[in-house]
Amino acid sequence: MYRLWPYIFRYRYRYLRGILCLLVTASLAMSIPLLLKRAVEGIEQGLPFFDISLSVAAIIGVALILSVVRAFSRFLIFNVGRDIEYELRNDLFAHVQQLSLRYYQRNFTGDLMSRFVNDVNAVRLLLGLGILNVLNTPLYYVYALSAMIAMDPGLTLVALAPYPLMIVVVRAMSRQLMARTLRVQEGLADLSTRVQEGASGMHVVRAYAREEWQNAEFASLNARFKADSIALSRVRGLFPPLMKSVSGLGLLVILWYGGAQVIAGRLSLGDLVAFMGYLHLLAWPTMALGWLVSILQRGRAALQRLDSVFRVEPEIVGGPDDTPDRAFRGDIGFQHVDFAYHSPDNGHQVLRDITFTVPAGSTVALVGRMGSGKSSLVHLLPRLFDVSDGSITIGGRDIRTFSLAALRRGIGFVPQDPFLFSTRIKDNIAFGMPTVDLDQVQWAAEVASIGHEIEELPKGYDTVVGERGITLSGGQKQRATLARALMSDPPILVLDDALSSVDAQTEQAILHALRDSTREKTVILISHRISAVREADLIVVLDDGRIAETGTHAELVARNGIYAELFHQQALEQELAEF
Repeated sequence: MYRLWPYIFRYRYRYLRGILCLLVTASLAMSIPLLLKRAVEGIEQGLPFFDISLSVAAIIGVALILSVVRAFSRFLIFNVGRDIEYELRNDLFAHVQQLSLRYYQRNFTGDLMSRFVNDVNAVRLLLGLGILNVLNTPLYYVYALSAMIAMDPGLTLVALAPYPLMIVVVRAMSRQLMARTLRVQEGLADLSTRVQEGASGMHVVRAYAREEWQNAEFASLNARFKADSIALSRVRGLFPPLMKSVSGLGLLVILWYGGAQVIAGRLSLGDLVAFMGYLHLLAWPTMALGWLVSILQRGRAALQRLDSVFRVEPEIVGGPDDTPDRAFRGDIGFQHVDFAYHSPDNGHQVLRDITFTVPAGSTVALVGRMGSGKSSLVHLLPRLFDVSDGSITIGGRDIRTFSLAALRRGIGFVPQDPFLFSTRIKDNIAFGMPTVDLDQVQWAAEVASIGHEIEELPKGYDTVVGERGITLSGGQKQRATLARALMSDPPILVLDDALSSVDAQTEQAILHALRDSTREKTVILISHRISAVREADLIVVLDDGRIAETGTHAELVARNGIYAELFHQQALEQELAEF
């Protein structure tokens, strides 16, 4: 619960107003049995009809006021639950935005979605209906038991005889409820993950004709979730009848024992009616106690799952400098950089002793066989991952001294796996820049050689591209993400094999357009095509995580090393293709 105290404290005054309304509600409710007692005693004493009518009118008036105050108390407390749900979900989203890519590599999207939706909803119930019953149930018991003891302590003791057994049973069942609730919420997360993966990978499922296998896998997971849900429902379902049986048993005892007291003249009929009225008022709080235990245990399980996310500390923390300056227009230096996706002791060393300089305003190409560490190296520049050893500098300053926002604003990063959001294509290009003019969006699209294709879409730049840009081809998605990077006009541009899905002719057209529009920018280019990198100012060849060669295209071809081998291989492939 410690995670919720800041939220509860922020809304303490609204909770206090809700508690005040609950006090008024309980006080009004407890006056009704006394008014009933007075009406019954008036009938026994033969009072005029008018006097009895006054008691009845008083009961009706109290009941009406009670309904209004009760509704207002629920409005106050339930709305606080909604407000905290809103803030908690926002805080959770802001927190996961700060977590490193390693967290997303280790955790499933469906599980995270389940926490955002189902677990936060469970917390809202805990803070709304749960808190209301936590406050309301003791109030009713204190008021009613005080009045009952004042009338007849012996009858009160007899009426409450079944309650200790109920407390023992509730404690035993609540432990089962917690365990089964946690199992169901984890099962729901697994289902969400499977649905999300199935929808995202539907093209793979259909390409391999694995629909029946996929259905069987989902059915098996769903059957396990169903079994866990039924087991939880059995425990939850026992609470209301158990509470109702205890209340009914108490009422039966009062009728038997209290009736004998009335016949013997030791208790008035009015007192018996009032006593039954008080016990009737305890029926709902007693039954609500079962719901309360269920809500508390479900909320505890949800909080446990949410807390496990909140306790994850961001692995990459920015420095104090949040103001971009001329440093981003300086040289980029890699000094003895080592990197492993896990710690060097238990993970494969991806990069070893990488040292080279990217001169400001130049174009540097990274070349190498698949798995040589090219993408891993450029991921270190915007600190998507952090170096295991060594350092990276921009303008002579360690990139760890910049805030993450400042660092990443200064770098336009175009990944090899393009991602588009399910919105209009112009919003994808102007990502996070709602005030940008359409002319700027069109300029970026033209430089990325996708402008004319966008204009041919049904609604042009207002066309919604679908989830992950499904309505566009691979090459169109890559060029749209390139246009997105150009929109922010970054001093440093990183192209991580960002044109692999376009043909060589289109690639050359894009690169020439980029050279014209990025003359003052520092460009780091990764490409599997030698034709794309041959005009770079410097080419760095990686092999097995190390720098194997550096130089210009002509120098590396003359050296007859790895680069020359790749160049001749691609030249031969092109000749064969033309033949």
